[in-house]
Amino acid sequence: MKIKRFFAEDMRRALQQVKETLGADAVIMSNKRVNGGVEIVAAVDPDAKTAAPQQSEPQALQQPTAEAQASEQQPAQSLTELLSRQQPQGQAAAQPAAAADSEPQSPFPEQVSGLQKAAETAHAETTQSSDDIRSLQSQINGIRQLLEHQLSGLMAQEMDRREPLRGMLMSRMMKMGLSERVADQIACFIPEGEDDDAAWEQSLHLLQGQIATTEDDILTRGGIVALVGPTGVGKTTTIAKLAARYVQRHGMDKVALVTTDTFRIGASEQLQTYGRIIGCPVKVARDGRELADALLQLRDKSLVLIDTAGMGQRDQRLNQQLAKLMNSSRLAIRPYLVVAATAQTRVLNDTVKQFKQLPLAGCIFTKVDECLSLGESISAAIEHGLPISYLTDGQQVPEDIRPAEAGYLVAETERLYDKSICSNVSDVTKSYWNHSVS
Repeated sequence: MKIKRFFAEDMRRALQQVKETLGADAVIMSNKRVNGGVEIVAAVDPDAKTAAPQQSEPQALQQPTAEAQASEQQPAQSLTELLSRQQPQGQAAAQPAAAADSEPQSPFPEQVSGLQKAAETAHAETTQSSDDIRSLQSQINGIRQLLEHQLSGLMAQEMDRREPLRGMLMSRMMKMGLSERVADQIACFIPEGEDDDAAWEQSLHLLQGQIATTEDDILTRGGIVALVGPTGVGKTTTIAKLAARYVQRHGMDKVALVTTDTFRIGASEQLQTYGRIIGCPVKVARDGRELADALLQLRDKSLVLIDTAGMGQRDQRLNQQLAKLMNSSRLAIRPYLVVAATAQTRVLNDTVKQFKQLPLAGCIFTKVDECLSLGESISAAIEHGLPISYLTDGQQVPEDIRPAEAGYLVAETERLYDKSICSNVSDVTKSYWNHSVS
């Protein structure tokens, strides 16, 4: 018997070397993983191939069939085929006759065990290959993101070199919180060569022209108004402020409040407390039918404010709530989206996208007194084509609310930007002074 050791990077290449060197009749004695690949010990018995069959065997066993001849000529294509070729031709033919006496046993148990181990190793190789592919894809994605980042940086540097004024304006507006898209749309209209201060004033004027407002439409038009939005943004307090302002202008018999917030504990009680203070009726609607009935009862009111349950933009119940709001009455309900000006840019955009399932009449920015910049909120309104209706900047009812004005929004955005610069300069100065003293 001829025994030989083979080394290869993986099991498939190792088996190919075995077939090429020892032929298709080789058997696997052992296999194991080593540094750099796998090691296979294979053997072949030249005498077994030339041994003549016994004369007492049937004639059919002495002449190999055409399939057997083809099998001898073709190299093995799989481990199963390689295993089948290790069976002696005589035993393979005599197996049906001896089946009644005893179950046939493999003449080479060690070799069969080796082949089984080889199959298991091949399966592990396949799993390892899948993991390697996923790892390679992750590395490629990382390289792509790195190249995109570097390319964007190179493009920005090229723009700063070719159009320094445009680059300066974009950088300044983005520091104000405006998105790159809005900043670029504004800066591209400023001609190069303009004085920096004049160019900045033109940019602020263009920004002001991009902001749409509703000009105090809730308190001037009246009607049925619903405030929608995520939880915790201040919808109930904003409704109380609007109702109190309307009472100051038109009297307490012209306004009414309705709440559909039956999810939050104490929500309806809070609105009823505001109603008693303001002097207007408050209705609670638990479903679409009750909402329709409440609106019918309040049809003589010139302004009805609906407080809805606060739900996150990814809450599965949101669609049901919005459908109930819009299908509950034949009367036209104008929904307004309430968002916190302190929210992150991605949160703002995602909120507007989800609530735009409703025909939003406008939006209301709350917590303006708590935000460090207004650029993010303004950009979200501009990019989604959503007019801004009101701004709230405190908890006092009804003082801390004002109609949105484009000029005021731009001036407040610039003021917050200048304040942040002064704060940064002050921090740097203090750090330098403390370091010098120490």
